[in-house]
Amino acid sequence: MTDVRDAPSSQVNGAAAGPTGQTRTGLGADALRAAVTDHLVYSIARPPAVLTPEHYYRALSLAVRDRMQKRWMATTQNWLDLSAKVVCYLSAEFLMGPQLGNNLIALGIEEQARAAMAELGQDLDVILACEGEPGLGNGGLGRLAACYLDSLAALERPAVGYGIRYEFGIFSQEISDGWQVEKTDNWLAHGNPWEIAKPDASYQVNWGGHTEGYTDVTGRRRVRWVPQRVLKGVSYDTPVQGYGVNTCNTLTLWSARAVESFALDAFNTGDFYRAVDEEVISETVSKVLYPNDEPEAGKRLRLLQQYFFVTCSLQDILDIHLHRAHRPLAALPDKWAIQLNDTHPSIAVAELMRLLIDEHQLEWNTAWDLTVRTFGYTNHTLLPEALETWPLSIFGEALPRHLELIYEINARFLDEVRAAFPGDEDRVRRMSLISEDGQTVRMAHLATVGSHTVNGVAALHSELLKSSVLKDFHEMWPQRFGNVTNGVTPRRFLALSNPGLRELLDDTIGPGWMTNLDRLKGLEASIGDPEFRRRWREIKRANKSRLAEYVHASTGIELDPTWMFDVQVKRIHEYKRQHLMALHIIALYHRLKTEPGLVIPPRAFIFGGKAAPGYHMAKRIIKLINAVGETVNADPEVNRCLKVVFLPNFNVKTAHLVYPAANLSEQISTAGKEASGTGNMKFMINGALTIGTLDGANVEIRQEAGAENFFLFGLTEEQVAEVQANGYRPLSHVESDPELAAVLELIARGEFTRGDTEVLRPIVDNLVHHDPFLVLADYRSYVDRQAEVSKVWLDRDAWSRMSIRNTARSGRFSSDRAIQEYCAQIWGVGPMSVPL
Repeated sequence: MTDVRDAPSSQVNGAAAGPTGQTRTGLGADALRAAVTDHLVYSIARPPAVLTPEHYYRALSLAVRDRMQKRWMATTQNWLDLSAKVVCYLSAEFLMGPQLGNNLIALGIEEQARAAMAELGQDLDVILACEGEPGLGNGGLGRLAACYLDSLAALERPAVGYGIRYEFGIFSQEISDGWQVEKTDNWLAHGNPWEIAKPDASYQVNWGGHTEGYTDVTGRRRVRWVPQRVLKGVSYDTPVQGYGVNTCNTLTLWSARAVESFALDAFNTGDFYRAVDEEVISETVSKVLYPNDEPEAGKRLRLLQQYFFVTCSLQDILDIHLHRAHRPLAALPDKWAIQLNDTHPSIAVAELMRLLIDEHQLEWNTAWDLTVRTFGYTNHTLLPEALETWPLSIFGEALPRHLELIYEINARFLDEVRAAFPGDEDRVRRMSLISEDGQTVRMAHLATVGSHTVNGVAALHSELLKSSVLKDFHEMWPQRFGNVTNGVTPRRFLALSNPGLRELLDDTIGPGWMTNLDRLKGLEASIGDPEFRRRWREIKRANKSRLAEYVHASTGIELDPTWMFDVQVKRIHEYKRQHLMALHIIALYHRLKTEPGLVIPPRAFIFGGKAAPGYHMAKRIIKLINAVGETVNADPEVNRCLKVVFLPNFNVKTAHLVYPAANLSEQISTAGKEASGTGNMKFMINGALTIGTLDGANVEIRQEAGAENFFLFGLTEEQVAEVQANGYRPLSHVESDPELAAVLELIARGEFTRGDTEVLRPIVDNLVHHDPFLVLADYRSYVDRQAEVSKVWLDRDAWSRMSIRNTARSGRFSSDRAIQEYCAQIWGVGPMSVPL
């Protein structure tokens, strides 16, 4: 087996290279050049005169995929032959990001590819820039799933990711007059060279209709589902190559199709619309990531999306288990570990019961035992509104058989609750899978009851799960609950996105850190070396220059790379408190306007993130940031030391530029609201210092970095709960803090909106009269801590030492560590080397 783990990450992998002429498998530069030339002719079919970098991107991608496919097939065949246990990761999102650069690093052929393209007169960096962003995810949930697939392959664990092949992403974000504008994200417009369609791997999906009882040939009473509609899911498979190993796992995404796509009889009678009507309706299911579910039609579509990918995935697993691996159903939990990534796939509990009972004729107790032992559930939120529930009217109409099964699961479960807690009917009502008012199905409860383990994604989050959201379930089954703190892949978010730092790490601590991030601790020995600190700062400066070029090209705003880059990039939400950062900017603006000649260490405040289309307050926060930025950036009294940037359409591709360039990472959510966060980890491994609350994984980041290398502010989770319980009055903070009052007055009087006093009034009114996420309560602590940040920034060597320590102590936050914990504690899946 080829293993390049101990070779420097920038070194040519000569041992892996095939002989010249092996255009499908050779890893040398000559073989790659021949492969690209071959694909330009036989796959791209363009004459030399019209070739563009985009054509070379597609040809090189196909050539790299060729080199993965032998490993890919060998991996699947190996776990079938050896009867290995396989992880199945069910997720509504897989935010994979661009694949070419990542796969070149995984195969150890980055330099060979650069040389091959140079021989063809092309620049590899220009070619890499041609790759678009797959619209398969929106935020941290989907990016975590992608990191976990990367680590599963790198650690040689057999795994399949299952999700939806969305034809369009959630949306492409543009900014017009400071407002978010949603545009169609047609990410498949030019095709996807990494996927392979497998139309023979398709499964039937039922929808609506009714159920009816019957007696089978043995005399047992059974139930059949008579659907109103039937569609099918078709498989599109993408290889997921492990770094430095032969293991190449699979991401299977389902695309919705009509069972009969063209009604010839309708076409022949002139009814052209009805001829394709079924195809159009069916394909809608996998059309868009997260359709707006404010209207009832949106709720129905979202439920259908979730059921669609779950049933296709479970049918695929059972088909492989029974017909390709030839194993009995009784072995299902021993051969498959199915993880539910949040509540989106939680209908899988009822669907597996349906398949086992209705399709495979198992008895209830046997089917339930197999179901619980097969599933694990990862909870990603403490926000009640994010714990999915479905109205019974919609759920029962769409999935009548599943509602029957859920009622039966609930009845049996509540009998267990009553036996464990006699006479406690309040507890019974709280724990029921059906809401206390009898109007909704609680999907988090279903996932908890139907899984053998439930885990949170940071130490604090897991404790809060046990003490709040799922408290009753923890009291009943304490053994089911655990924690696996999230992690991020160092291959993409350090090696690929920060090549300068990658080279320095190779030179300083030697190879191997990419698969053992704890080796970064060796950097601490170099902190006292002035030359090392100088190189560290040079790399950061180069990364900032690279980001500044992108900012200027995309927004027209010029940034000075010598300034501090103060960054918050994440989904826009009130609990993440982008508006708290905006209030600090306005406070600095106010000081500069009222104190001429005031000296403030120069800062560029950089924001990025999308607001859900129906989340009006979040969209208004984007308007606030852009309005403040327009005013600040145009004012010579202020822009000498302050600039504000909102990066449109923040995604993984943009993240490759942002994380390595940041000096300060803003992780300022209300304590007790963020489950974990992963952006905080990506900033840390790239040497950014964090200002943050004790929320999510910030707690563990501070523990690892050391309190002296973390800028802590704000109320703790316990203090937040106490303030809210005692009748929080946000106006009291305005009354006692003249600067805060002045900041809010500037917004209210239209200072940043050309005199318009109404456009941002909802933000001010919400803060002053409601402030559900305690922005004003934490304002003074935050602003004072920011003054300390500025003071430390002026000491160049002190900042450099803190930055190096943050990277050196970030090893815990590798997704490899997280996957090792899942495999050991939850899945029971060991490594399986793949010989070629």
